[in-house]
Amino acid sequence: MTLSNLNFYNPADTTRSPNEAYSRLASDEQIERTVRALEANGIRAIVAANGEEAKAKLYELLPAGAEVFTSSSATLSQLGLTDEIDRPDGRYHSVRVRLSKLDPKTQNREMQKLGATPEYILGSVHAVTEAGHVLVASATGSQLAPYAASAAKVIWIAGTQKIVPTFEEALKRLDEYTLPLEDQRALKVYGVHSGIAKLLIIRREATPGRATMILVKENLGF
Repeated sequence: MTLSNLNFYNPADTTRSPNEAYSRLASDEQIERTVRALEANGIRAIVAANGEEAKAKLYELLPAGAEVFTSSSATLSQLGLTDEIDRPDGRYHSVRVRLSKLDPKTQNREMQKLGATPEYILGSVHAVTEAGHVLVASATGSQLAPYAASAAKVIWIAGTQKIVPTFEEALKRLDEYTLPLEDQRALKVYGVHSGIAKLLIIRREATPGRATMILVKENLGF
């Protein structure tokens, strides 16, 4: 699998069954190699035994009163984090709550700017290689700008089934596992097909302390 033949957008192909080989949790040895590589690439790596421990570690990283944008994520939903953080009366300043008060027809540009430059963005990724490279696929790209550069802080939570040995395997994981499952979700929620229209590849984080990856030894998201 290479970038040239990755299924960027072909709804007819997204009816495929997901390749369940990419749902297997990584071994402790794989996790250790990945953690070392992420740290060497400027991304802080934390390992959690389960979802509850991951949430506890997350809340240690998020100061009360912080501005937080929760990107659309099956992982966050599975952990209940979207509901917890995006409460109007919660302990954080939720970007999504602020966005819900704006009119897309007349304030679309303001909404784009608000979503692109949060203090913290919280989300997940679709593949992490043992060389410490991170891949995030998207149909719209709305979360990619803050992940790449415009958010002050980035926190990802990812189940260790997303760890793969190589970049080529990461692309296969996106094409054969993530895309079919995301397509099913998009059809159910939005009534439209999904696709890998945009792809962010993070090989290194240049700003010390900006990005953190919480790896969870549970099958979370896809």
